[in-house]
Amino acid sequence: MWLISALLAAVFAAATAILAKIGIEGVNSNLATAIRTVVVLVMAWAIVLFTYRWGHAGESLATTLGHISTRSWLFLILSGLTTGASWLCYFFAIKMGDVSKVVPIDKCSLVLTIVFAAIFLGEAFTWKTLLGSILLLAGTLVMIL
Repeated sequence: MWLISALLAAVFAAATAILAKIGIEGVNSNLATAIRTVVVLVMAWAIVLFTYRWGHAGESLATTLGHISTRSWLFLILSGLTTGASWLCYFFAIKMGDVSKVVPIDKCSLVLTIVFAAIFLGEAFTWKTLLGSILLLAGTLVMIL
């Protein structure tokens, strides 16, 4: 099931870039990011509220929110701030440049994520991840030059 979800995420991400480039025409990139964020916020909470009653027998959403640790709140907030920063930079970049060049550079986040996961989470950094990362970076360079 995770593979299907990952593939759908890739399809939606590709569609997002194209739809955003078309939608941002004549719109300030920060305003476009704010509009997109409101849509994501409403959609995410609608999904939580719609699906919550089936996954948590007897426990209210408020109770569940109260059980989230301070550490989890901190890191979720930091993750939200970095997501916002990423989206602001991404929308500015696609407003100013070609989507076909911006998106490959943005997807270099994959390589950075692998490196960060090794440094901060202790995940394995093998010769395969090194080779894959080098190939991804090389492919990005070929696409943007």
